[in-house]
Amino acid sequence: MNGIHDLGGMHGFGPVTVEADEPVFHADWEKTVFAGFAQLAGQGLFNLDEFRHAIERMGNARYLTSSYYEHWLSAYETLLVEKGIVDGEELRRRASQLSEDPESIPRPQPQGDERLAPRVRTLIQRGASTARRVEAPPRFRVGDRVVTRVTNPRGHTRLPRYIRGKRGTVEMVHGAFVLPDTNSRLEGENPQYVYSVRFEADEVWGEHADGGRSAIYVDLWESYLEPAAEAGRAR
Repeated sequence: MNGIHDLGGMHGFGPVTVEADEPVFHADWEKTVFAGFAQLAGQGLFNLDEFRHAIERMGNARYLTSSYYEHWLSAYETLLVEKGIVDGEELRRRASQLSEDPESIPRPQPQGDERLAPRVRTLIQRGASTARRVEAPPRFRVGDRVVTRVTNPRGHTRLPRYIRGKRGTVEMVHGAFVLPDTNSRLEGENPQYVYSVRFEADEVWGEHADGGRSAIYVDLWESYLEPAAEAGRAR
């Protein structure tokens, strides 16, 4: 999806501030939001790619002026309202009331769930791999020259905008993983091989590169790529 979240290769956003001894969480509410992903996804209310797409649909100004875990919280709100689990008007009313008078809304008391707790613990400690087995062999091998497709999808994709139409070399075949593009739309996992592709700096940045002294590596799904030779003939 083309949007403000796809910042790769863009300029003008100022320096990256490195915080000395940065804590894992800056406030207690961030811990709650972090744990919320495992609780919600662990119940099957949404998948990882739906979650990412919900963040991508934030308004530009809100995205740029909010923090990392605010992005997460916004995604929860979007998805739970869209799925009819939370009433949007009630959510807005309570948020406004809480903002005006933090003590007016009683805090819910934590309740244990013997069935959900082990699943949440596993998701937090180990994550949930999206690796899958596929029968077909990979289309590309290490050393193959490839070019990324030029596409402007309306939905979610893991093909960065700044790398589209660029030529590179396959450096590693990772195995097959769930395709985010279709998984975010609940159109199936459609696992594909993922490749680590090396792009020379001058291929990506042109005259702004550093004279061919560096390169970047991007992990890309198979459908994002085509053989460089075929792309050349097509042109």
